Amino acid sequence: MRRAVLIPVLALLAGHVGTAVAASTTSLEAAADNYQQLCQRCHGANRFGAAGPALLPESLSRIKPDEIRGVIESGRPASQMSGYANVLSATQIDAMVDYLQQPPSTAPTWSNEDILASHSILADISKLPNTPQHGADPLNLFVVVESGDHHIDILDGDRFVVLARFASHFAVHGGPKFSPDGRFVYIASRDGWISLYDLHNLKLIAEVRAGLNTRNLAVSKDGRWVLVGNSLPGNLVVLDARDLSLIKTIATIGEDGTASRVSAVYTAPPRDSFIVALKDVNEVWELSSAGTPDFVPRRIHAEDVLDDFSFSPDYKQLLATSRKAKGGQVIDLDSGKVVTDIPLPGMPHLGSGTFWKRNGDWVFATPNISKGLISVIDLKTWKLIKEIPTLGPGFFMRSHFNSRYAWTDVFFGPDNDAVHLIDKQTLEIAYTLRPMPGKTAAHVEFTRDGRYLLLSIWATDGALIVYDSNTLKEIKRIPMNKPSGKYNVGNKIEFAEGTSH
Repeated sequence: MRRAVLIPVLALLAGHVGTAVAASTTSLEAAADNYQQLCQRCHGANRFGAAGPALLPESLSRIKPDEIRGVIESGRPASQMSGYANVLSATQIDAMVDYLQQPPSTAPTWSNEDILASHSILADISKLPNTPQHGADPLNLFVVVESGDHHIDILDGDRFVVLARFASHFAVHGGPKFSPDGRFVYIASRDGWISLYDLHNLKLIAEVRAGLNTRNLAVSKDGRWVLVGNSLPGNLVVLDARDLSLIKTIATIGEDGTASRVSAVYTAPPRDSFIVALKDVNEVWELSSAGTPDFVPRRIHAEDVLDDFSFSPDYKQLLATSRKAKGGQVIDLDSGKVVTDIPLPGMPHLGSGTFWKRNGDWVFATPNISKGLISVIDLKTWKLIKEIPTLGPGFFMRSHFNSRYAWTDVFFGPDNDAVHLIDKQTLEIAYTLRPMPGKTAAHVEFTRDGRYLLLSIWATDGALIVYDSNTLKEIKRIPMNKPSGKYNVGNKIEFAEGTSH
């Protein structure tokens, strides 16, 4: 009897499932039609991007569905993106959100021809003055990323006033990088657009789209080359630093033939090379940038896929997180051998860690994305010195040679409005500040001399807060739209102690 009843119930359920799948398919097809009618002119028929950003799962991975829904409904301020709440129903908007998170019907590709076609020269460098035209100290400028409305600010680090502001491409990522003399800044967006900006003349010089989804870029020690790391397509793109013209593309394929995305690219100045972190193969690549390089990678084999990176101060060792080691791993870059494993719990964010001298010896400290603690490592013995409990998982950590403290946020969790100041000698939390209660405080950067620091309030009605680094007195508050990061020219080109590289 039970069996007789069960069969019709299962049939009924199967019918409902089939109807739901059909309805889902129909709604996605309708969303695709709406996309072609309303969106393709700016975002491209294949969603690869055009005047507007790419709308691919890789491009939208860090944006919550509710945020996508909000942009479709209301548009985006200070952009050409208008809202469609009066055109599409709530159900149609929900279907559009689902559609944009599906892989496109045409597999994403971006060829050398596409790169060449995207390249544009916006100003002739040879006709511009080669000295600063703004009266500010060129090595104490800050490049500030306002992610709330996708703009870049150039800030005078002495007077704390904005000298220039211009629109960036969608979702600047990986931190701007500078030419060795500090005149030029190179900016990468998640959409693959690379921009070259002249800080002496406050002008955009050139742009090119190097890929569809870019991780970050690096500039060679001599300032001749820009290396771009892409996750879509998985490759490296070498550009001429003078005008962003294409030099070479390098497919990131492991020795076993496995194609890989790029996790990040770095410059190692003492080595005259680039270091490349790969996301899908057990390899780290080193590419020489000295002289007239051929950009053929030297493959350094790792015991596992390495997830996040930093360097020892002399760039002889690579610190990396590894799932297999269940913590950190140290690789000697000269020999290409693993030196040791480091017991680091959770998900340490080595790329945002910092180092300083304590009792005459170098130490390295890293925040942790999944645990409320700071791990401090002795760089001579590679031993874990201390774990410092914090109010929650953190993302960014910064200091300066002239600062007594290392500043770290607690970016994730209910206490994300707090920032800890860690005494670099005692390794104790000396102060906990809440600059704007209820709003996320993150990403500190110091002026070149370390006298002041800028802290971001990550909110659409956020701000840059300027502090005296010794007295901790607030000096100024500059309103900004979600200032996600700020980068001091002098600290970056000198690879100063306490800043990220």
